[in-house]
Amino acid sequence: MTDFKMLSDDQWRARLTPEEFHVLREAGTEAPHVGEYTNTTTAGVYSCRACGAELFRSTEKFDSHCGWPSFFSPLAGDKIIEREDNSLGMRRTEVLCANCNSHLGHVFEGEGYNTPTDLRYCINSISMTFEPEQ
Repeated sequence: MTDFKMLSDDQWRARLTPEEFHVLREAGTEAPHVGEYTNTTTAGVYSCRACGAELFRSTEKFDSHCGWPSFFSPLAGDKIIEREDNSLGMRRTEVLCANCNSHLGHVFEGEGYNTPTDLRYCINSISMTFEPEQ
């Protein structure tokens, strides 16, 4: 079994495309409204593109019109890590995969969406893969 937290940048570069590496390992952001899963409505599970860990279910996905896939809750609290991000002159909360420490996106609170948690996990499509329900 691979200990994804121990992989070097060179090992990650060999596993990921340059675009995936930039977002997942360098905390980049894909452009809005271009991601593969921005408008997906099919039932299924979203997993980390870097390591395959299951992260979000389609039942928690909602249309926030922000340009990236949005979820109001992760699959389970131990699937992600949230940490303070003060980059770009703003205060945000970064979301990382707990299994491999890859950057997924950010979570925002108190935006007034009609969801059970009032949270918006704004996740880069390129950070995930999707497996439809059978």
